[in-house]
Amino acid sequence: MAMGRLGVEETLEALNAALGPGGPVWFKETRARHLRVRDFFAPRRALRARFGDGQVPERVVHAIACLQGPGVAPVLRCVPTPTGLALQLQRSAVFERVLGAVAAYAAPSAIAAPGRRVVLHCPALRGGPGALRLSQLRAVLVADHLARALRAHGVSVRQVPAVRDPHMSTFLQQLRVDWPVASERTANEALRSRAHAKLTSAGDSGALFPGALGSVRLKELVDECGHTASYDPNLDSCLVTEDLLSVLAELQEAVQHQLEEGSPGMAAAPDTGAEGYLVVHVVSCEEEFQQQKLDLLWRKLDDQAPLRQKHLVCGPVKVAGVPGTLTAPEYYELRHAQVCKASALKHGRDLAQDPAWTEIFMVLSVAAIKFEMLSTAPQSQGYECSMEQGLYPTFPPVSSLDFSQLHDEGEWLLLFNSVLPFPDLLSHTAALACTAPGLHITARTEMVCKFLVQLSMDFSSYYNRVHILGEPRPHLFGQMFARLQLLRAVREVLHTGLAMLGLPPLSHI
Repeated sequence: MAMGRLGVEETLEALNAALGPGGPVWFKETRARHLRVRDFFAPRRALRARFGDGQVPERVVHAIACLQGPGVAPVLRCVPTPTGLALQLQRSAVFERVLGAVAAYAAPSAIAAPGRRVVLHCPALRGGPGALRLSQLRAVLVADHLARALRAHGVSVRQVPAVRDPHMSTFLQQLRVDWPVASERTANEALRSRAHAKLTSAGDSGALFPGALGSVRLKELVDECGHTASYDPNLDSCLVTEDLLSVLAELQEAVQHQLEEGSPGMAAAPDTGAEGYLVVHVVSCEEEFQQQKLDLLWRKLDDQAPLRQKHLVCGPVKVAGVPGTLTAPEYYELRHAQVCKASALKHGRDLAQDPAWTEIFMVLSVAAIKFEMLSTAPQSQGYECSMEQGLYPTFPPVSSLDFSQLHDEGEWLLLFNSVLPFPDLLSHTAALACTAPGLHITARTEMVCKFLVQLSMDFSSYYNRVHILGEPRPHLFGQMFARLQLLRAVREVLHTGLAMLGLPPLSHI
């Protein structure tokens, strides 16, 4: 049997191919009550599109039961039922394959696009934290999460703007947002000259407020791009200021930097020039109209401006019990106070001033904000301490473990719904539909949060029900070590998921 990494998507692809030409039929089960009897299911209604009466030929069922291939999970049985085809995997073999190579499942399924380059622009970071609204905070957290997900897939990411306000830099560190800082403005002489030329031709410099260089008409660009691009039809003209030119100059420099340096250690992108890059503007819904102006102004003043500019618009934020006028720092202080209060109620004393708990409360506050904005974490300590006391032997080689002893439904739920599909989930979070028509782009930044919440619930249910570290009896060590290896896999997946949110691993809390 091949020992490559198993994959849910590879298995589904092979199952659908085994049924013959047509659309996808099979789907992966996720609910505990269904996983008691099957892992994949092909509904009768979908099978009728392939086989008329929905009756799958016996030879096809036999072929599915013997299915093999790269990444395909080993099949135990495929059984026709009144509601469709039910397929169950060789669970002990899947446990052995997955838990014998844990590191492979706590990483993206593959380098998605080596040499690909993205400029992430988050305009909310140009001011100070005191002016940051909750909707803008959400845009910042989405941009940070997206940068981590893209880099995990080998994408070269340049983040704009570089933060200049020292208070904003401190606040981002507090939130564990990794963003570049700078102290100088980018020169914009070339853009200023081009802007003056456009302004002169516009001939509309009469009624401008002090500090404005002039006004540039954008209507023809909106008409040229067409209605399919989804630009606001009310866009007509743009007031050009030095600050606006500085913004464009920084974006221009970011693209030029990618052109000159590329991505260290990676293959060069197949396409050259600014057209080969994707610029993603991550904005709050309140900033969308102004960002569309900036997008078009860049095209107007710079012949080398990337043609692929997409707008990732973050919707409004409504947090229960939180006033809409609350600023981002006030929101952080509110959540921090709630974490401290909850801890005091749990432990019977105020630990907020205890240095040993300071870092813990900060991390928990940030985690609460990120989970709330982008959509607790289980702990499994105990074995190491008992081993040092001589109660349990040292952990044996993984290849010697008997995973057939993992037969609790909660164990299969953790492996099948969390560890096995995790690489594919990471790949989906980094997938940007950059070639799709229109101005806007979507990103699945909510997937990791939802995944971690479900993982936490599944783990808590299992851990509260199953006594993993039992009595130190030699005849029970086999099952105990198999379960501990499963928990190690869950921990690795959990830590990688937390890292995608800029949160430290549990061992650091």
